[in-house]
Amino acid sequence: MWDGMNIKQAKEHIKKTVDLYLKKDEFGEYRVPVVRQRPIFLLGAPGVGKTAIMEQIAQELGIALVSYSMTHHTRQSALGLPFIKEREYGGESYRVSEYTMSEIIASIYDVMEESGIKEGILFLDEINCVSETLAPSMLQFLQYKIFGRHRVPEGWVIVTAGNPPEYNKSVREFDVVTMDRLKVLEVEAEYGIWKEYAQERGIHNAITSYLELKKDHFYRIETTIKGRSYVTARGWEDLSQILYLYEEEQLAADETLIGQYLRNERVVKEFAAYYDLYNKYKKNYHVEEILDGKAPEEAFIRAKTASFDERLSLLSMLMDKVLGEMKETVETAVCLNELAPLLKAVKNLIGKDRERAEVIEGKEADVVMLADMLGKQAEAKKKSADSLRAANALSEEDKRKYRHMIHFLEQAEKRLYTEDVKTAEAGFGQIKEQFDRQVNEMKEIVAATKERLHALFLFTEEAFGEENEMLILVTGLTVDTFGARFIGMFGCEDYQKYNGKLRLSKRQEDLRQEIEKLKL
Repeated sequence: MWDGMNIKQAKEHIKKTVDLYLKKDEFGEYRVPVVRQRPIFLLGAPGVGKTAIMEQIAQELGIALVSYSMTHHTRQSALGLPFIKEREYGGESYRVSEYTMSEIIASIYDVMEESGIKEGILFLDEINCVSETLAPSMLQFLQYKIFGRHRVPEGWVIVTAGNPPEYNKSVREFDVVTMDRLKVLEVEAEYGIWKEYAQERGIHNAITSYLELKKDHFYRIETTIKGRSYVTARGWEDLSQILYLYEEEQLAADETLIGQYLRNERVVKEFAAYYDLYNKYKKNYHVEEILDGKAPEEAFIRAKTASFDERLSLLSMLMDKVLGEMKETVETAVCLNELAPLLKAVKNLIGKDRERAEVIEGKEADVVMLADMLGKQAEAKKKSADSLRAANALSEEDKRKYRHMIHFLEQAEKRLYTEDVKTAEAGFGQIKEQFDRQVNEMKEIVAATKERLHALFLFTEEAFGEENEMLILVTGLTVDTFGARFIGMFGCEDYQKYNGKLRLSKRQEDLRQEIEKLKL
């Protein structure tokens, strides 16, 4: 038996496979013929993130995604409904059975029509839990990409997923003939990989800091005298969302709430106790004052004498705040960087066509033309976003970026009509002023964030010295996507200083080994 892989390794393998399946030769034909494009079968315990990685792959490759859970399908919905049609053979008329298009195939065509994206992934989850009436048709589908009488369109790669039999009583084990037509990837849950995903998705810091201390609580499925007990990655992510809402509404999250997402009595009790402690730490340590460089003396005294668990929780809270601010700043910078060339292109068109001297709607023609250009840019961005959304390939980061850009362009267009603007040059001057204002605001936020990061380094050094905690801070900034991007874009002297020290120090490896022993 081959060893399993983690979900990140599975993602990279699937991404490469999809990319290769979609390669074409000089005649526009797919290099790997459809009949040889083995569907991928992702086999892993429930809640490890199989669906999430499919969304990420579609977003990163810029292709569409259609997802279905096969447990919801009957033979009729998957293969199509029969109907009678008159046909003529040898001069005589006969009534024969035909089939309507499969709901699944129809969904692919709907997505292509709506998004304009012609290639994609058809992701069929829980494929080894299909109904008894549908099971015989799956072999034909997996080999020939045909549901009923209708073929999956060319350019669509099939990825399937399922749970091993020990996790689902409805599972039907595929026979050798079926398995021989699949690329099988066995996936195992791994906290370190999920942590990267959690940081990008903004999973609640109480959860990630708890799991740093209790990695064995990240994923477990057990059979007890009370029945099946389980904790999954999906459960932690869903709990994160509800915790944020409870905090917004100032509601108390107790064991009853937590137990609705984590179905393991011990984990529920321990996380509930930790969450109470976490909130006390947050209040007692004056997190905002520390990051503002105004940490009270008692915060230093308490931190120096705190247990390792408490130190790690405090550092995690501080890092979470700063990394969240870094993420917002990086996203703003990316948006402004993409907006700038659009506005320059509009500026270059100003005054190139002044043949129309008439006044339109009380405005000079070139002012109206400028407003029209901005409106068209906004519509183009809307169309791009709508296309990706229809294809299920619009990431949360891109969604926020498009929203910001569209809002800026629409507001700029609106001001040209509602304010007393005499010429296009004056109108563009207003647009530039607004853009420059946002750039300056971003620069102020960058400076403020760097100050808070500096305060974090000073506090860490004074409270803990250049020991494990400093290594955790530097490593956390390095591995976090937005932390690394922020430092790469705007720099950080403290990071460079301590990163250099830790690299040159012979005890870095010793510290890493100590951390591993402590199960950080």
